[in-house]
Amino acid sequence: MIQIQAALFWAYAVGATFAVAAGRQLQIWERLSVGEGPRTRSRVANPYLTLTVLFATLLLVPTGLFLLWQNPSWATMHVAEAHRGVWAGFVLLYAGGIPVATLLGFTAAQALVLMGAGYWAYLQAVGGYFLLFGTLIHGWDGTGYARLFSTGGRDFADWPKDSIVNNVLDFLTSGTFLALLLLGAAVIGTMLVTEIAWLMEGWELPGGDEDRKVPRIVAIALAAAGVYGLPFAGALLASGLMRWLGAPFGLLVFAALAGVLLLHRGSPVRWLYGLVGIPERHWRASGDAVVEAA
Repeated sequence: MIQIQAALFWAYAVGATFAVAAGRQLQIWERLSVGEGPRTRSRVANPYLTLTVLFATLLLVPTGLFLLWQNPSWATMHVAEAHRGVWAGFVLLYAGGIPVATLLGFTAAQALVLMGAGYWAYLQAVGGYFLLFGTLIHGWDGTGYARLFSTGGRDFADWPKDSIVNNVLDFLTSGTFLALLLLGAAVIGTMLVTEIAWLMEGWELPGGDEDRKVPRIVAIALAAAGVYGLPFAGALLASGLMRWLGAPFGLLVFAALAGVLLLHRGSPVRWLYGLVGIPERHWRASGDAVVEAA
């Protein structure tokens, strides 16, 4: 239910976020997989992965195709004016690419969680959402936000003729926004409920709540801010720097700032991540681990 150019980034981010939210459950699944052997239980085909792929195929793909059919101009960020301007490959890329990108995001984050690199798994979600918001805010030519808030090609062409407020108000009273509102309630609502439920399920496991250092409602708010708020703020900052310094220098400055903020051992993001109680470490699943658990 998002424009084609940003859809794969969102799918990857959703898959990674689901894996991080179910991090402790995935660790237990890995341990059980080793205990039963690869012929009786796959280390990849677990119920959390299955539900994640179902979310992508039953919600992300149909809603995206609906909007592509309803308003092809908006869905393609006004690259195509009407249905005849939509290359069939776009439809194929959307319908087939969304589940694949979601699967890639989930398996990449899952692999990092099982290696004991939970923070790096979280960064997979941050990276995916940063690219999503960056596409919607800046785009490939600095007009991402104008393409997002224009219902058609004519509206996008006439964007400079009116104020931003009036352009946004016109979009908010359009049928495209109404469709986004209704579909978004189902898609985003299901996504958030799933992530919160899996996070709380992990806290309920034996020893699963030892790392959480704040009340659960605060931990959920911090997790949401870290997964959605931080990439959104980063996309705004990156767009501003590119407009101010030019794309090459702006991206270079942003990369340096992001590296310090996200990768430094003493960064505030790492500290906040530690408060939530999402797995930061993990034993490596082995036969010895199973014997100890027994």
